[in-house]
Amino acid sequence: LMSSTRTFRPLKRHARPKHEVLHKTALATLGSEGVTAAVRVPPGEDRNEWVAVHVVDFVNHVNMLYGTISDICTESSCATMSAGTVVYLWADKEDEEPVKLSAPAYVSALFDWVNRKMHDPTIFPENDDTPFPADFMHHCGTIFRRLFRVYAHIYYYHFKVFVDFEAEKHLNSCFKHFLLFAKEFDLIPATEFGPVERVVKNMLGK
Repeated sequence: LMSSTRTFRPLKRHARPKHEVLHKTALATLGSEGVTAAVRVPPGEDRNEWVAVHVVDFVNHVNMLYGTISDICTESSCATMSAGTVVYLWADKEDEEPVKLSAPAYVSALFDWVNRKMHDPTIFPENDDTPFPADFMHHCGTIFRRLFRVYAHIYYYHFKVFVDFEAEKHLNSCFKHFLLFAKEFDLIPATEFGPVERVVKNMLGK
């Protein structure tokens, strides 16, 4: 079975005190009511708080999943970050010229970038009394799109590794949860799905 200790980056923690409560709520709902119900904002809770909690959780999921293949997803085996004919270019900032990277270099840049985002108090406030910025969901959408590309790369090139580890059900479960959450909050445009559209449709029951 896949080892949970083979992480690519140290796991992130929930910064705001409120997030720990919502994290436990999410886990309880996921276990008792299933994935579809678990993505909805609980009654009386703040939408941004709910999304922020899940950004941390989904980053940690991708972190662990990529750790499973990091030994074989190398500069030589995956010289370009892609999924089939779709090449994913990288840019730290929206106004920078995107560049082509290997898959491991792309994922490394992604986790460094998302770590900076999640530790930026102007985007992810650390105090429960500090409001989220007006463009918070825009930032989350960018994070989700980039995390999706790691999933797309994994499914297109490395799914057999998870089968060999007898961990494909765990991968599928994580991806389905991720997709349902993204759909609930409109975080990933359908144009991103192309390379793994069939997988996405199966996950979403379409």
